[in-house]
Amino acid sequence: MFNTKSSKNLHSLADQAGPLLDSASEQASEMAQRVVDAVRDSSQQLQEQASRVSDRAAKYVKNEPAKALLIAAATGAALMALASLMFRSRGRD
Repeated sequence: MFNTKSSKNLHSLADQAGPLLDSASEQASEMAQRVVDAVRDSSQQLQEQASRVSDRAAKYVKNEPAKALLIAAATGAALMALASLMFRSRGRD
């Protein structure tokens, strides 16, 4: 089917391709690991920041309960007004 020269060339190409594929696979694995590490670090930073914000909010509510209640009520009223406007505009379409 194949002549000897073609067969030798094909084996030579296969021998060269193996190490290149191994190298590419190793580089892809290393890059994937770096991405996983970066996501893990970012996630941890976000969790720490959220915890700090939560702690500050809890302290504010404890120290200023009346203000916190008024802020919560005003925020709720604003969200309800926004939702009401959104539902009305959808009903007109």
